[in-house]
Amino acid sequence: MSFKQTLIALSVALTASVAMAGDLPNVRILATGGTIAGSAASATATTGYEAGKIAIQTLIDAVPQINDVADVSGEQIVKISSNNMDTATLLKLAKRINELLAQKDVDGIVITHGTDTLEETAYFLNLVVKSDKPVVLVGAMRPATAMSADGPMNLLNAVRVAVNKDSVGKGVLVAMNDEINGARDVTKTNTTNVATFKAPELGKLGYIAGGKVMYYKESTRRHTKNSEFDVSKLTSLPRVDILYSHVDDDGVLAKAAVAAGAKGIVHAGTGNGSIHQNAEKELVAAQKKGIVIVRSARVGNGPTVPSVARYTEQKFLDGDTLSPQKARLLLQLALTKTTDLKEIQRIFDEY
Repeated sequence: MSFKQTLIALSVALTASVAMAGDLPNVRILATGGTIAGSAASATATTGYEAGKIAIQTLIDAVPQINDVADVSGEQIVKISSNNMDTATLLKLAKRINELLAQKDVDGIVITHGTDTLEETAYFLNLVVKSDKPVVLVGAMRPATAMSADGPMNLLNAVRVAVNKDSVGKGVLVAMNDEINGARDVTKTNTTNVATFKAPELGKLGYIAGGKVMYYKESTRRHTKNSEFDVSKLTSLPRVDILYSHVDDDGVLAKAAVAAGAKGIVHAGTGNGSIHQNAEKELVAAQKKGIVIVRSARVGNGPTVPSVARYTEQKFLDGDTLSPQKARLLLQLALTKTTDLKEIQRIFDEY
């Protein structure tokens, strides 16, 4: 082959490569910090690290295989440990996601997030994202500096989920440890293990195996594009507190929530949302002041449904299968629309 022929061949190959790159889906990766961006003093340290230390572009560059899956670009929203997540950041993130998904050149979103509150952010976004394009949250249980860091593969798999056509319309997803879970039902089940995110009772939606995304089920509850909630003009959310039931619960925390200005209270009760008699008196008093009371359960599985007749008579609402922390988010959003108890119960029944 002559030199001229070689140049022509290289030019053709380069043009084809550029064309192929241009054909890849566009995924925006929004970073919030967390363990996936954590840095520790040594490669063997999996605790005692600084979360959110590493910038998103560094995380992307560490997984060059992503470029075979999608045309990715990163954007740093915040750099925090997710135990410090707050409403302002949730709203900022939701609004930015809706802006990006409204663009024709954005096919999906991946959010890197700390695992402590990942399930709450995922469910909040599940309620307020206004698109059926894939939104996938991903984190890690080991910092990026660990010799066995789980973040790189989790990030690659999250991008694979975000570009998969079967992810469209599934609601907000969580992709970690080769599993795909729905935002409504997923929860962190172990303090340190990489296999921590599960939907213990209702089950995972699918797997990522051998680089292939496989779905077997989906949520039947309202979400994303079919949600009635709109955060575009919100700058805050109503205060809702969670009260955790226990032996000798005397209702002091219920009084404190009222004094702090709570508009709603989620009661994480024993069993099927049972309430200690001393705390019950304070919750009744709160309800009479117009504070919305939602019964949830500390149990971890099963729906909180009507049980003791007087709970219904006292106008306490039922939280269904939502965990207390997710029931809180739904009640906050419900209160931006209405204080009518029948309407709020309808919302809990549908979401």
